[in-house]
Amino acid sequence: MSQDEIAEIQAKVEQAREQVTRRIVGQKEVLEQLFVCILADGNALLESNPGLGKTTMVRTVAEVTDLAFSRVQNTPDLMPSDITGTEIIRETEDGREFVFEKGPIFANVVLADEINRATPKTQAALLEAMQERQVTAAGETYQLPDPFFVLATQNPIDQGGTYALPEAQTDRFMLKLLVDYPGYDEEQDIVDRYTGSTETIPVEKALTREEIREAQTLVREVPIAEDLRDRAVELVRETRNTEDVEFGASPRASMALVVAAKARAFLHGRAHVASEDIEALAPPVLRHRIILDFRAEREGKTPDDVVESLLE
Repeated sequence: MSQDEIAEIQAKVEQAREQVTRRIVGQKEVLEQLFVCILADGNALLESNPGLGKTTMVRTVAEVTDLAFSRVQNTPDLMPSDITGTEIIRETEDGREFVFEKGPIFANVVLADEINRATPKTQAALLEAMQERQVTAAGETYQLPDPFFVLATQNPIDQGGTYALPEAQTDRFMLKLLVDYPGYDEEQDIVDRYTGSTETIPVEKALTREEIREAQTLVREVPIAEDLRDRAVELVRETRNTEDVEFGASPRASMALVVAAKARAFLHGRAHVASEDIEALAPPVLRHRIILDFRAEREGKTPDDVVESLLE
């Protein structure tokens, strides 16, 4: 692929980001990291208090990228088959037969809303889909659409009726994004934008599925210097050998950090990974993979504090 063609795809990715900002005010860093996750072919976990536009952001990203979107509202009574699908009996000319009715997991972008409200059994139904990009039901294996992303949300303050995500599942999220409250001017803009009309703010499709797949291939080809690669690996390894940490990040985190850094470099139109890419993505890659010990938690420390200290 020529440099002009690569530049054209990068420009279309930027156009898609600009389209999302027609509906989403602020949250530039979160939006950038969300596109990093898509370009790196990973899953993302978005955490914030209610009412900060997580669902609108994910739905809009699906619209501007021409991807099939589905939403799963997780509740304690949600069954695994409600996500993956189930076999039903259908009348045919030859009599009755079992037919697999696909569930909402069969979409390009699956929004798992309030994922920590689902029971562990239902959460486990997402594990195979997130890692293997397939679903096994009634002895048959069904491939999921390509590209495929699980973008899950969780509420950190309302813990009634919730189930903590197991480490095996959180590790399958490439990034954990923290959506914060908007600034004063941004909140004024939100009020003006959404109280002046009942019509949905229109957005245009800027990126096709084929272009996303091409971009994902190009991201993997972005070169990274050996010293930066070594720094990423050493950073992850240090999470296993530092005080305040009971369990550190796995080698999957090393791979995620390098690929995410490549995606950020591609997003910024650079031909190689820079040190700033590693530093910017270390917190979202590592914060959900670090388990603090009791003493650190009692002192009010967070995984982000550990990552920042390691970066320094």
